[in-house]
Amino acid sequence: MGVVAIQSIKNTLITYLGFVVGAINVFFLYTAFLSDEYFGLITYILSTANVMMPLMAFGVHNTIIKFYSSYKSKSNQNSFLTLMLFLPLLIIIPSGLIGVFAFEVISDWFIGNNPLVKDYVWLIYAAAVSFAYFEIFYAWSKVQMQTVFGNFMKEVFHRVCIAILLLCLHFNVISVQELIYSILGVYVLRLIIMKLYAFSLRFPTLSFSKVNDISKVLKYTSLIIVAGSVANIILEIDKFMLNRYLNLEYVAYYGVAIYIATVIGVPYRAMHQIVNPITAKYLNEKNKLELKNLYKKSSLNLFIISGFIFLLIILNINQLYKLIDPVYADGLVVVFVISFSKLLETLLGNNNAILFNSDYYRMVLLLGVFLAILTIILNMYFIPKFGINGAAFATFIAMFLYNVAKIWFVYFKFKINPFSINTSKVFVLILVSLGVFYFWDFGFHPVVGIALKTLLITFFYGFFVYWLNFSENINNFLHKLINR
Repeated sequence: MGVVAIQSIKNTLITYLGFVVGAINVFFLYTAFLSDEYFGLITYILSTANVMMPLMAFGVHNTIIKFYSSYKSKSNQNSFLTLMLFLPLLIIIPSGLIGVFAFEVISDWFIGNNPLVKDYVWLIYAAAVSFAYFEIFYAWSKVQMQTVFGNFMKEVFHRVCIAILLLCLHFNVISVQELIYSILGVYVLRLIIMKLYAFSLRFPTLSFSKVNDISKVLKYTSLIIVAGSVANIILEIDKFMLNRYLNLEYVAYYGVAIYIATVIGVPYRAMHQIVNPITAKYLNEKNKLELKNLYKKSSLNLFIISGFIFLLIILNINQLYKLIDPVYADGLVVVFVISFSKLLETLLGNNNAILFNSDYYRMVLLLGVFLAILTIILNMYFIPKFGINGAAFATFIAMFLYNVAKIWFVYFKFKINPFSINTSKVFVLILVSLGVFYFWDFGFHPVVGIALKTLLITFFYGFFVYWLNFSENINNFLHKLINR
């Protein structure tokens, strides 16, 4: 197996481990040990920080991946990496000063419909800075073709730490306020560990000599700030805007539903960690044939794997909600809508990597700005009308249009698309599986019912994927698994 397959499998396993721990936190620990209001507050703080993260990072985490492989000499690489380390401070320091001198104005704007938010507004800035530099050091390790440890830190480390903190809250070791501050401390600790690991792979040699093609680098990183902000706005703005129209507990209900649906995107996230720098390499080498093959394979493999996860979620969702506080079932429609959106997104394969590492990122930026504005307008219309379901509808419409536009643009510029006849066959298999299993429920305890149904779905779906040989990569993996 190649480096993509090996690290993608490791990253997928690590990411799912993180999601299992996260699921325990979200479904059981948060809901059992914390009030809906404070759970909503934590969700709001972290989501808003994620919206701000690309700005605080100054687009550096994407810039490192795009340009690093184009510098061949050590001296040029040192100058480039030095610039990347200090560039985010051009945003972080001024924005911090503005926050200090205009705290009342800013905090009043963030409060929305919930005064409780005011005392914790500064945590949003601190978390955004922590997220930003973590992504920068993660990108630093990615270009050294080492993604597994970074993925562990990104997906598992903080969730385990938060689980421990929630248990400490339950046993009255810490208060709710101390929990919130400690969660920020976990993200700062994660940043420090990621920095040490990145520097162990390649210790920075500070060099302030002029970077080759610096105007091209600065132009890219400036524009990618907006592009990254647009992507995060589309993903996270719904939780931010829910705070402006609804009480914080609805942010919690929505957050649980989104977490369930987000599991579908885990294989995409795992594969993207290693596919992104390889895509940049193919683009820099103008290797269109390998780029086309990677595009189609990544799309098909992700669609097959994510289709299976989609089925497990949708076909077990009613039983799953029986295990959680009944009030969280208000998010059931959200799960259906966002799950379908995430499934369609996997069809893109490495589309994002192609766009953000090519010379056409400016057009994606324009499309993204338009769709970010559309997302905000749709949320302003749908949330007051349909509540948390409205936020899901707005996100689905925006993401669908954005993804269609990106597929069309790559085809228009590169004359490649991610689809094949097997794509339609997998789609038919997913529809058939829904028809066969959706109304088939067991009269047992929800855990037993979920386990039995999962086994049946796994056998049914896995058998047809293997027998019909949709993907050579997946069949080879299944064949080795069967032999073992």
